[in-house]
Amino acid sequence: MSLFLLDADRDWRPSQNQILYVARELRKRGLATQLVVEPGSEIFRRASEEGLPVLPLRMRGRMAWLVRKSLVREMRAHRCRLIHVHETFGASLGLAAAAIVQVPLRILSRGADASPLEGRLPFASIDAFIAETAAVKSILVRGGVPDASVEVIPQGRDFSVFTAQPRDDLVRRELGLGPEDFLVGAVLPLEDERGQQALLEASAIVGAQTPKVKIVVLGEGTLRLDSEQEAGLPALDGVRYYLGFGDKTPAVLASLDMFVVFSHLDGLSGRLIEAMASGLPVAAADVGAARDLILHRESGLLVPPRNAKALADAILKVCFDRNLATRLAAKGREAVLEKYSAEAMARRVIGVYEFRAHRKGLKLA
Repeated sequence: MSLFLLDADRDWRPSQNQILYVARELRKRGLATQLVVEPGSEIFRRASEEGLPVLPLRMRGRMAWLVRKSLVREMRAHRCRLIHVHETFGASLGLAAAAIVQVPLRILSRGADASPLEGRLPFASIDAFIAETAAVKSILVRGGVPDASVEVIPQGRDFSVFTAQPRDDLVRRELGLGPEDFLVGAVLPLEDERGQQALLEASAIVGAQTPKVKIVVLGEGTLRLDSEQEAGLPALDGVRYYLGFGDKTPAVLASLDMFVVFSHLDGLSGRLIEAMASGLPVAAADVGAARDLILHRESGLLVPPRNAKALADAILKVCFDRNLATRLAAKGREAVLEKYSAEAMARRVIGVYEFRAHRKGLKLA
């Protein structure tokens, strides 16, 4: 018996990482799997290089009935028990073939994209939908899909560039800071002027306690600074501005001792996740996504937004209490990898397979 993972795209899409990670996890569990992909596609190349089981099948540019016939033959030959289709074009072919073969379990992933083929998909025959976001789930439910049939599983991230990055002195070297300085990376949107002012006030409070703490304002992501903007920013002894680091994010984070997101505005959760994956103790304003990411005093510190004194206290706690810093860093990394990594995503997807199979009295092995 075999599980089919089908994707008909020739060009590489980030969501195809999901297929590779799911296939790896299935291989680890000893479950027979076939990746049905376009020959010569990027996913075909990557899967082949890893030694994953690949079934090359040209689906685009061929008559649909010929593709379905080929799929039916392969499904029967491999005794297909489950098909998971990862994009709409392939779904129009794979689900039709699965109906002919009577594959007992059928899964469809839905990303943020829309397709004119949507209305022609046999939604009633699909056992489970995997939506990347709650918004996609909402669209499916409004379209008539039962709420209980939709599982929200975000695309997992490959954090290896952060977890494998060794300690670095990039920021210290480029800003002329010494090994004794305690570097706190900070991001906040330019439009949050009150948040910026509170950050500067926090720096002044910290500076009155110890001169070794340096707050490094990072000029990437939603905080887009250039040299002209920097010239208009207030200069404080404890604040530095580090701009335009581009693709050097892992090395920049590895240069820091702590990371803070201090804004009442949401939208910086990606940077916070990267910092936690890098093994940095973090503090963030108690708003939005930060509440989901951080368990206070366990995986990080939450502080009231725009409260300079509270942020200063959080920075000083981490600076002077190395045991606290080490524990927050370890728990923060563990929490992020457990919830947001590509490996965690793959385990959740396979959990959907197992749950739906159990409900039908099926065994995947």
